Amino acid sequence: MRDIAMGAVRASLVTWLLCGLAYPLALTGLGQWLIPFQANGSLERNPVGAVIGSRLIGQGWNGLQWFHGRPSATTGADPRDPAQVVPVPYNAANSSGSNLGPTSKDLLKRLLEDRQALEATQPELVGTMLPADMLTTSASGLDPDISPANAALQVARVAQARGVPPVDVSTLLEHQITIRSFGIFGEPHVNVLDLNLALQRAYPRSD
Repeated sequence: MRDIAMGAVRASLVTWLLCGLAYPLALTGLGQWLIPFQANGSLERNPVGAVIGSRLIGQGWNGLQWFHGRPSATTGADPRDPAQVVPVPYNAANSSGSNLGPTSKDLLKRLLEDRQALEATQPELVGTMLPADMLTTSASGLDPDISPANAALQVARVAQARGVPPVDVSTLLEHQITIRSFGIFGEPHVNVLDLNLALQRAYPRSD
């Protein structure tokens, strides 16, 4: 019995040293050496070094002068009643979708309200067929990317807000589109954080 117990302890110790210590340390070291930017969360910083976001996590962009990301359905605790939850868009501590089905009246109500709000700021979109990611939320609620078609429909608004010819903003957008990997994997997309940082560098605004 003693031999069996000692064998189990030795096996557990070796497994812990290999899988719980050596393997994580090796991967961490390789990550910091080979791809430090990605290994540290793909964080973007401002000129003074403060973190302003991650390329991997969507965030809210308010204002006509910015490209807006995909809507978010994440929630958080109600400050007035911690036992309840309230909508908290782009809550990185609580990645989730709405889980509302296509026949949900709540979902239809939100889509109609969001469409009306969008058309109020961009009247040219009234009656236009919109890309799905312009109104629907993702399963994570933190999608950092939007489709090129979504971004293209925002060009006129962004250009007007920044006082820039739309063709210039369109050209900038074209350079930010990521194509399919190896021509077959994934879909073309635009990282909203990268796009807005490039926009700010090319056509800066203080607000």
